[in-house]
Amino acid sequence: MNNKQRKMLIRIISAAVLIIILHFLPTEGWLRFCLYMVPYLIVGYDILRKAVKGILNGQIFDENFLMAVATVGAIALALISRSGDYTEACAVMLFYQIGEFFQGYAVGKSRRNISALMDIRPDYANLVEDDDVQKVDPDEVEVGSIIQVSPGEKIPIDGIVTEGSSSLNTSALTGESVPRTARVGDEVISGCINLSGVLRIRTTKEFEESTASKILDLVENSSMRKSRSENFITKFAKYYTPIVCLSALVLAVLPPLISGLILKTGFTWGTWVYRALTFLVISCPCALVVSIPLSFFAGIGGASHEGILVKGSNYLETLSKVRTVAFDKTGTMTKGVFKVSGVHHSSLPDHELLRLAALTETYSNHPISKSIKEAYCELSGEDPSDISGSHDVTDVEEISGQGVMATVEGKRLAVGNARLMTAVGAQPIECSEAGTLVHVAMDGKYQGHILISDQLKPTAGEAIETLRRRGVDRTVMLTGDSSKVGQKVALDLGIDQVKCELLPEDKVNEVEKLLSEEAARSGGKSKVAFVGDGINDAPVLSMADVGIAMGALGSDAAIEAADVVLMDDDPLKISKAIGIARKCMRIVYENIVFAIGVKLICLLLGALGIANMWLAIFADVGVMVIAVLNAIRALFVKNL
Repeated sequence: MNNKQRKMLIRIISAAVLIIILHFLPTEGWLRFCLYMVPYLIVGYDILRKAVKGILNGQIFDENFLMAVATVGAIALALISRSGDYTEACAVMLFYQIGEFFQGYAVGKSRRNISALMDIRPDYANLVEDDDVQKVDPDEVEVGSIIQVSPGEKIPIDGIVTEGSSSLNTSALTGESVPRTARVGDEVISGCINLSGVLRIRTTKEFEESTASKILDLVENSSMRKSRSENFITKFAKYYTPIVCLSALVLAVLPPLISGLILKTGFTWGTWVYRALTFLVISCPCALVVSIPLSFFAGIGGASHEGILVKGSNYLETLSKVRTVAFDKTGTMTKGVFKVSGVHHSSLPDHELLRLAALTETYSNHPISKSIKEAYCELSGEDPSDISGSHDVTDVEEISGQGVMATVEGKRLAVGNARLMTAVGAQPIECSEAGTLVHVAMDGKYQGHILISDQLKPTAGEAIETLRRRGVDRTVMLTGDSSKVGQKVALDLGIDQVKCELLPEDKVNEVEKLLSEEAARSGGKSKVAFVGDGINDAPVLSMADVGIAMGALGSDAAIEAADVVLMDDDPLKISKAIGIARKCMRIVYENIVFAIGVKLICLLLGALGIANMWLAIFADVGVMVIAVLNAIRALFVKNL
């Protein structure tokens, strides 16, 4: 509880105690009025001030105006009738502030979940220059610099460990409580807390492009993207409040005029003004205006606590409607950690074919390229960073979705898939074993292929089963890999459909088909999500109804294009994200139906004179408190 909330609680308790005491004190006249104004102003002075400011600024019709008119009107009626009954006016203001207190607490709890992410922002970086360590602003550290991170400090910038080993606390980023080990050669991301050893890290990004900065930007901007439900409530309140104010005015004036001028039964102003004030209190749209955005805010906060970053409540709403999920394979459903498992059909010695392939792939950062270079370096004892400088490699051309071509030691090498072989006039030979094939051609003649193996992520199969339990009735895998590999992975995981040997533009076409098929079979009610991690997935992530990126190891382009980012690359988080979205939307609809339903019933009762000010208090404050407490449930997502 913050200082502002503590002050509000003191005001509420003080006013409540005074109202109870005054109820039993035998006071009358102006003394009674003055005494009751003390608790009324203690608890309601800020509402009156906001109402006056709203009138002066031309923003009249809000909840502060309604509360001010209703309570001041009730006090005026008590003065005119000389009843001395100021309890109702004080109680309305008191209970309204109790509702506001609950709202503030709920928002604060949601904000604390999101604010936990703000702790990942580093205040400084320890820059190493000539064995001298200087504390500098992270913005001043250039790419390729060496920084030192001591135990207890945050990693300020993404990079690769060059010295030391340690355990890292990644809970603020991924929601995982188990520390991760970092050793020499490992990639580490900003925002993690170093727990044990001293690390020296060579930075690979600028501070503004590092993971922590990007996450903070996503979180800070998430509230800007509103859902259709939130936009509906905003428009609803804009027209609803003036309408009920006009209706209350008509209720206060028209019946007395009819009874006095037409029916000749007397002008019953007091009765109908009281009903109109009751009508105003009942009509206050606080429950909707407060609880709907709060539900989304809590949902986003709960998701971020679990390492799922949702860029806006509109994406949370769309995610709840997902019935088809399409996946990339490598790095999404598989670990993306490739190893050379064999060299087949080689017309050269195996180590020579591997050497030529590694040299051709010198400048590529693709995981398969890295695995070939690592395998060559293991055989030769050469350092991977020295490959490019010690050999004659020129005219490098990376062909998206096919492979790499380069001139190596005067010979034109092509290293890639069967499509690339066909393009250079070589006839590829297929392999009986399952795995990714990297074919090698030299000067247009086929030289053999390298078999690369990848492993499924441990939770990939469970992720598909969980998605089905969530109501996702179609799963599709889109991969650039061979049909043999793709079919095997799909079979092992239980994926419904698989499309193989796809170029990036082919993936776009396949997702377009999925979108049109889903729209046709559901009438536009259900949506398609695509999950990917590579730079070639960025166009597809943008095109899908919801793009989900594997954030910890995924490319910057994929994270930028996605609507949802999974910070620990766990496929199980896909179903968790959908579960959070559906729980959030369920709460939103519950609050809408409950709030509007109770309001309409009580408005009718108020207009007929059946409902008094106490029922009005329940219809306003009671409904708001119940809706806010219901909205808080969106925070609790651990067991989804």
